[in-house]
Amino acid sequence: MIIISIANQKGGVGKTTTSINLATALAATGLCTLLIDLDPQGNASTGLGLTQADRENNSYKILLGEASVEESVVDTMVPKLQILPATVDLSGAEVELVDLEHRTHRLQMALKQADQAKWDVCLIDCPPSLGLLTINAMVASDMLLVPLQCEFFALEGLSQLLQTVDRIQQRFNPQLSIIGVALTMYDRRAKLTDQVADDVRACLGQLVFDTVIPRNVRLSEAPSHGVPALIYDHKCTGSEAYLKLAREVISRLPQEEMAA
Repeated sequence: MIIISIANQKGGVGKTTTSINLATALAATGLCTLLIDLDPQGNASTGLGLTQADRENNSYKILLGEASVEESVVDTMVPKLQILPATVDLSGAEVELVDLEHRTHRLQMALKQADQAKWDVCLIDCPPSLGLLTINAMVASDMLLVPLQCEFFALEGLSQLLQTVDRIQQRFNPQLSIIGVALTMYDRRAKLTDQVADDVRACLGQLVFDTVIPRNVRLSEAPSHGVPALIYDHKCTGSEAYLKLAREVISRLPQEEMAA
């Protein structure tokens, strides 16, 4: 199982939308996919139609060692896609983890104890911060995918994130790599959008995915119906973009592991 964190400490950049729809698109290509909701807001869980009753075992209990991954995952409406849900209890995990042994490796240890052969790919939806939850995700991951909103402050936040990745690589997880940066909320009518996209590509080159995720009403509407946009309206521009992004992500995965 290849583990990919979807992270950016800046809020409102499309992390959860990307997590839900990329996971759905990967599952649609035939990959058995696990989505871990590590955000206390639990929006990825809600966006896949889970009620509070569906979240008895959750990522909070996983981090505290009170439940296993296998007994916590929940099937979704999407074939080949399962989710490990989150509840608001996760908001207290940052404080509780401080006193626990191996506080930065709790998620990694839980995933190592799981039967990873059940899934081909695991995506982790991280909270909008660089706290212990996000660090746990990065320590457990093979790769990092960064959603980046096409706006003025995007590059400033990205540099801070890259510094954190560098520290994680040095101290905890030297194998962590960045699979790519996905430009989100792209509006071709705004000159600033093109300018930011050009700046990001000039700085990061091939690291930036060719696919851009447009601003799209259907992407915004889908979560209120508890379904991914790819099910809500598979022909909208947002859904088509996430299918293209999934193909790009697959092309960047280690092919020997995918074949295995």
